[in-house]
Amino acid sequence: MKKYIVKVNGVSYEVEVEEVGISSPSAAASPAPAAQPAPQKPAAAQAAPAAPAAAPNPAPKPSATGSEGAVKINAPMPGSILKVNVTVGTAVKRGDVLCLLEAMKMENEICAPEDGTVASINVSQGASVGTGDLIMTLS
Repeated sequence: MKKYIVKVNGVSYEVEVEEVGISSPSAAASPAPAAQPAPQKPAAAQAAPAAPAAAPNPAPKPSATGSEGAVKINAPMPGSILKVNVTVGTAVKRGDVLCLLEAMKMENEICAPEDGTVASINVSQGASVGTGDLIMTLS
């Protein structure tokens, strides 16, 4: 659980952000708590943006060519691929940064949702992607 102070229209709010496991269906159904006003106003506190995590396709289709993996990593928002940190065949752990996606002048880390091996990479550095576009697959 991470705590941040967020300032909105001159009012500071203390918010807590909890990392929820992607594979847990009950975690997605739990509502987020409402933001509470901060008890004190820190002088130099700034909120750090939380990077969105890519979610795998819940019902993966079997690959006809065999070159795709079972876990699909899709773009969470439109943007440009700044850097691809892995190659096909690379073993990754849950949370490893697979690539960097620039969206709205912010760099967003696209992380592995689970342990696996990179089966295919469908983008290259500098490529533009839209929301839901396939970035890579894991097996």
